[in-house]
Amino acid sequence: MNNYEVRHFQDTFTVYELQERNTSSRVLVCPERGGIVIGCQLNGEELFYLDKSTFENPASNIRGGNPILFPICGSLKDGAYVWNDHTYKMGQHGVARTANWEVVDTSASTEASITLRLRANEDTLAVYPFNFELIFTYVLLNGELHTRQQYRNLGETESMPFYSGFHPYFAIASSKNIAYEYDATRYLDFNDNLVKPYLGSIDMEPLVESICLMDAKRSEIAFPIREDVRVRLRYDDIFKYMVIWTIKDRPFICVEPWMGMPDELNRKEELTMLAPGEELSTNLIISCEK
Repeated sequence: MNNYEVRHFQDTFTVYELQERNTSSRVLVCPERGGIVIGCQLNGEELFYLDKSTFENPASNIRGGNPILFPICGSLKDGAYVWNDHTYKMGQHGVARTANWEVVDTSASTEASITLRLRANEDTLAVYPFNFELIFTYVLLNGELHTRQQYRNLGETESMPFYSGFHPYFAIASSKNIAYEYDATRYLDFNDNLVKPYLGSIDMEPLVESICLMDAKRSEIAFPIREDVRVRLRYDDIFKYMVIWTIKDRPFICVEPWMGMPDELNRKEELTMLAPGEELSTNLIISCEK
């Protein structure tokens, strides 16, 4: 029997399952609901939280899995930004997480993988006037989930601004007072908008808003989600910020690699700019240590 398998089934929407048998790992991907990974079982441990009712309701933002944030992370002031003297309205976290992605390819030979594509369309151009193409390949290999990303500017005249990111919901057993193995020295507390020293752990239980860890030199973070289960994220240097968020009395913690801070499309200080015809490739790897 092949070690790898890719199959699809109906669960309100079409869901693709990637399997790696020798590591007891599987990944569930829903192209129609923002190209999202809704399940991530690595080495026999399910890492993601999912509120199934929000997944099944196409009018809801999904609470769970790993939503894709593009072309912005977070929100914009007054839900709008100005570009070339024109004001555009855009919702929180951008356009990718609510879009219907196209399946380009699947493979089950030396790895289990699925490649998805999202291109600019009438709806995206109304709020983000750039001719983009996103190619995301989810790869299950050696008990790790790789998210290989390609961001392309298909326009002919203007550079394309963006700051992408991810919003993974990790299922936790109990305490949200978690020690993060991360070499940040400071964090911005969005509850009072003060910058504070990072001392190795954050108790998110009493907080309403998120916090953002800053100034890390290594592109890696690790943290426990339950007894004897530890998650590790590895990623490219372009993801400069790590946002931590939760909702009181919900059994999850979000640990989110972002390329930029909220409202960056208005500040225009740290935007990633892709020239016409240019492409940016990057990766995010999620692993589980037991």
